[in-house]
This record gives sequence, C-alpha cells and structure tokens, in this order.
Amino acid sequence: MRTVKRRVIFLYAIALSIPLLLGVVAWQSFRYATLEREIAQLEATQKIWVEGNKSLIALITSLSGPERIEDYAVRVLGLKKIRPDQVMQVRIEGR
Repeated sequence: MRTVKRRVIFLYAIALSIPLLLGVVAWQSFRYATLEREIAQLEATQKIWVEGNKSLIALITSLSGPERIEDYAVRVLGLKKIRPDQVMQVRIEGR
C-alpha cells in the first residue's frame, strides 16, 4: 500500500510538473522574442548613428579645407594675403 501511495504521489508530481515546464518554456520564448526585438531596434539606432557620423566627418573635411578657410577669411573677416616683403621677423636673443 505504501508503494502505491508513493507511485500515485510520483505520478501527480509528474502531471503537475509538465504544465509548469511548458509555462517556463513559453516564458523563455516570450523573453527571447522581446530581447530579439530590442536588439533589432538597437542595431537600427546604431546604423543611424554611424551614417550620421559619416556625414559629420564629411562635413568637417569639407569645412576644414584650406580653400574654404581662405574664402571665409577674405569674405567674412575681411582679411587679405600679404606679400613676402611685408613679413617682418622678430628674433629675441639671449634666451
């Protein structure tokens, strides 16, 4: 009789553990899908940032070109090139 009770308890335990295990599997699947969506969103954001950085680097390159700086100095700041004979060199001796 004792072995019959143990066998019944064992069968009940197995019968109760099956839905529990199915629940755990369903929860893991849901969690996996959520993380997969989050990763896809992060990758899309990363792609946008990389493209933005490429655009900014190209803009920096074009804005820091010598022709553009010279044009800005002449047009906006009113500067002009000097001739070599207008250059004066100062030397401080004794240091």
